[in-house]
Amino acid sequence: MLLEPKDEALKRLNYIQGHLEGIRKMVQEEQYCVDILKQLYAVRKAVEKMEGVLLDGHLHSCVIEGIREGNAEEVIQELGELYALSNK
Repeated sequence: MLLEPKDEALKRLNYIQGHLEGIRKMVQEEQYCVDILKQLYAVRKAVEKMEGVLLDGHLHSCVIEGIREGNAEEVIQELGELYALSNK
């Protein structure tokens, strides 16, 4: 069964939030730094996947709709801004 984009995003956000809560507990319990770092790397990857889900949804809906409505310049500017942010 395929999840709707919103459901997929919420599922991923719940996963990230749960993972962060686990990391907070690890820090409070003063667990081994390498173990905490490994969990942080997992969260980073989860956030990157979340970004991919949102970007894919945006490209397949808002971008197409914006171009069809004659707002191509605005759409391109937004995409350029996103690209610049992703490379900071």
